[in-house]
Amino acid sequence: MSESLGSGRPPTPPQKPATALRRRLAELRGPATVARPLDARALAALAANPGCRRRALLDGTGVDKGALAEAIGSPSAAFGQSQFAFMRGNAFEAKVKGDGGTELLRLLHERMGAGSGPPADATAPDLAAAGPEGRAARTALALREATAAGSWALLDHPMLALEVAGSPAYLEPDAVVVHPDGRWTVVEIKSFPMIDAAADPSKVGAAARQSAVYVLALERVASLTDGASVDHSVLLVCPKDFSNLPTASVVDVRKQVSVTRRQLTRLARIEDIADTLPPGITFDLDGQSGESLASAVEAVPAVYAPECLAACELAFHCRGRAREEGAVTALGRAMRGELGGLTTVGEVLAAARGESGDPADPTVAAVRRAAALRTEAGAPCR
Repeated sequence: MSESLGSGRPPTPPQKPATALRRRLAELRGPATVARPLDARALAALAANPGCRRRALLDGTGVDKGALAEAIGSPSAAFGQSQFAFMRGNAFEAKVKGDGGTELLRLLHERMGAGSGPPADATAPDLAAAGPEGRAARTALALREATAAGSWALLDHPMLALEVAGSPAYLEPDAVVVHPDGRWTVVEIKSFPMIDAAADPSKVGAAARQSAVYVLALERVASLTDGASVDHSVLLVCPKDFSNLPTASVVDVRKQVSVTRRQLTRLARIEDIADTLPPGITFDLDGQSGESLASAVEAVPAVYAPECLAACELAFHCRGRAREEGAVTALGRAMRGELGGLTTVGEVLAAARGESGDPADPTVAAVRRAAALRTEAGAPCR
């Protein structure tokens, strides 16, 4: 992982030339397959489970995990927005950004105390460019120009770059506002309602984790821009109560930024994972049988947790394998943490019955004590 993640320092030299890495990833994905972009939502989910090399490789390679799950005969975990919710979200975002972003900037002033009054002269830089790399470079230039000018600027759907596990990821927040004092604020627009000035905590948490990824990407640009700083409070804009009128709240994402930075740093580099694969392994969906693709998937180690069901298309496949192996991770990360070195259900039961395990091990002692209490209650450990 590059030290540039959130630190602002230039990326460390790659272990392989970038062209060689891209060629290797294209071979794994399939030369004729267009790579799926790695967005902030996927990065947040990846950061929540940094030990899963399978997801790191497939996401970094740009493999369509939903199509891969269907090809290997496993149901794809269904999550994400419905088409109706997607259209409603787009309509609400257009309303918030209408009239040059007047309403958005008013909410920013109202919630974050930005100056003496809502800015009326904010510029809206043109961020059009060829390809994600070009758009990211154009966004960085617009941010620097607005900061140097000491003026308000509203960047609509800027493109940010972040190096993840040695591979670039391109991210597109809803908006970024540049303040005259050089602060950059991420704006996240969601279609879930804010009722009585409060929204669903789980949805706000997901938005905060997603915004934290944008903040990390902005910090890299800010470190190279004189007078710039990235605000660790983001503006969350949602419909008010049961109407379509926008309202906003300020969400402090310092904790999410710290956790995401640490977790992304723990990710193994994608080329290191690829180097451990047997020769000839590919996830190309064209011309391969389900058995071959399943073997390719199993060649990459995975770490399953129940939380994966809400974040990964291959979750049902990984859950089935975890259950077949009796892995305690299938019971949840909290249970896995409590059981220490006992990694399978069989090991736990054997330790509980006194058939294995060091009695001096606190985990083994706790399991045996729990089994004794269960026996006293009339339900022997099986």
